[in-house]
Amino acid sequence: MAKEEIKQLLDEAEKIFAEEAKLIHLESGQDIFVGDTHGDLEATEKIVRRYLKPGNKLVFLGDYVDRGPASIKNINFLLRQKIDHPYALFLLMGNHEGYAIVDFHPADFWQGLDIELRQRYGEVLSMLPLAASTTNGIIALHGALPDVPGLEDINGITMGSSEWHQITWGDWQEGGGGFLGSDTYTGRPQFGRDWFEEIMSRFGKSVLVRSHQPDCPQVIYSKRCLTIFTSSAYKQVVSQRSIALVALESAVESAGDIKIELV
Repeated sequence: MAKEEIKQLLDEAEKIFAEEAKLIHLESGQDIFVGDTHGDLEATEKIVRRYLKPGNKLVFLGDYVDRGPASIKNINFLLRQKIDHPYALFLLMGNHEGYAIVDFHPADFWQGLDIELRQRYGEVLSMLPLAASTTNGIIALHGALPDVPGLEDINGITMGSSEWHQITWGDWQEGGGGFLGSDTYTGRPQFGRDWFEEIMSRFGKSVLVRSHQPDCPQVIYSKRCLTIFTSSAYKQVVSQRSIALVALESAVESAGDIKIELV
């Protein structure tokens, strides 16, 4: 795309994101949750082609750019799909959408932009919602659960706050404990099972569906925390790209009630 076309695309997407809450409510049909795509345009196009149908809701869990071979094509394709299908496709925020306020590496997408486009992508992607909630017990987001009093308080989370860092940067560890400190290498906040159970109880949710952490076991915490990854960018850690399918008419008590499909 030419630069002027990209700017127009970002302007159109900005108007749609301005109308969305930070917490998306999903109330009917089938939900398809998609993990990090990280510039894997092939995976993104395949998912949209296969699952963007009447009655379905596609929820991408963040990290659309950097690491993969086609970051700018991937994010622009997703933005176009969001513009064309605003109530059927949702783009949640991952840590790689927060470059406007957090410097990280690798950031090949961001560093490859000129100053003007870097600012505009930063402004638009900072408007993305943070989480999605279903009527049958699921909360979906990028990383870890935020320390807020209740589910609806996610709407009040501001970019750059500690709660925002928890959602977009947070990792889970299999053992007990609450906040376990930050990883000395990545700076990511680490959380244990006690934190998970406390926040899930506050939110009244049964299962967390998230992405972000390719080295995390797919299922932990008595099958209540499901991690999916949908990019080929981490082939050495994640051998297969996966997505999660949930029919909202069915009860979900654990990850065993969620269908995992390979892309």
